[in-house]
Amino acid sequence: MSKENLNNENENLEEVESWDEEEVEVYTLEDEEGNESEFSLIKRMEIDGQAYVAFEPFEEEDIEDDEDSFVILKVINENGEEVFVTIEDDDQFDKVADIFEEQLMEEITGDDA
Repeated sequence: MSKENLNNENENLEEVESWDEEEVEVYTLEDEEGNESEFSLIKRMEIDGQAYVAFEPFEEEDIEDDEDSFVILKVINENGEEVFVTIEDDDQFDKVADIFEEQLMEEITGDDA
């Protein structure tokens, strides 16, 4: 998992079919240096009244290439649009990351650990 400072410059740009025929929401996110990368949305959760999203890098060649790597961002409303921002507080990031990891592992394994 990585903590990156990424903003969603655009709304959901496109929906594409993944290799297993499921629809994937692909977002183009821009980092502080202006570099753009594509990410697919893997989970959205509300924790303590705040919305968060988890993204994984989207690569058409092998969509499941690095299953353990994902980015968690906070969702804020700016001028009526959703914007994804870095979680600045390290303790809050750790708490949210632990919850996402637990939920994602439960979905993968089917366990209710």
